[in-house]
Amino acid sequence: MQTKDTPSSAQYLAKKSFFDKVVTIYGRNAVIEALEDYSLVIHKLHLSDSNRKASVIDKMTEIATKRDIEIRYHDKKALSRISKNSKQDQGVALDIVLEHFSNEEEFLANNDSYRILALDGVTNPQNLGMIIRSAAAGAIDAIIIPSKGTAQISPLVIKASVGTLFCMPIIKSNSLVKTLQNFQSQQASLYTLSSYASKNYKEQSYTEKTIFVLGNETEGVSKEVETLCDEKIKIQMNRGVESLNVAVTASLLAFM
Repeated sequence: MQTKDTPSSAQYLAKKSFFDKVVTIYGRNAVIEALEDYSLVIHKLHLSDSNRKASVIDKMTEIATKRDIEIRYHDKKALSRISKNSKQDQGVALDIVLEHFSNEEEFLANNDSYRILALDGVTNPQNLGMIIRSAAAGAIDAIIIPSKGTAQISPLVIKASVGTLFCMPIIKSNSLVKTLQNFQSQQASLYTLSSYASKNYKEQSYTEKTIFVLGNETEGVSKEVETLCDEKIKIQMNRGVESLNVAVTASLLAFM
């Protein structure tokens, strides 16, 4: 039985959908830069109550108050649980609402055709940032980023993306395999890169629902994900070059 204080299913889903769009950044430089960017929607500013008095902290609280952003104080351990990086958070963290973030169900409900990049084990934050930048500039409609085994949104990623993270649709996935299977059930075609593929990526005929899967910088696409893919394509190499950086590959696919 639902009481007055018990949230309805609709309220729960709305709350869940909201928090799916929240990403937490940390570090004093990154946080102050985000606070000064009035185009960003900020949820909360988190500060450690052990922070020594500093002009940058005063500036953060001043801007947050001016923008009517909630400020929460935590002990050092609680703050590190929020930032998930106690060694580099410098006693501050900030929840940013990325309005272009979504889950797979939301994306599928609103898109009949698309080209997507799915990341399988891309662990270098700089690569992730550059992939986001190329995708935003090119003809990519979204990027699937798993919650585990892949670099997550951080100040390094934001810096490498040169701010394009804030305009690029991102699909958060708890399981890349299940997410890809869900897209396949909606007639999406999956492609992965292989030097042994028979067809060049420029010669392949793609469907209206296309997903390119990009693998780990060293080991490539995992076997579990590789078995799901419908086709393998290749980027023709010259002069004995075996492979390209994953961010370069993403750029080529984005501007195809």
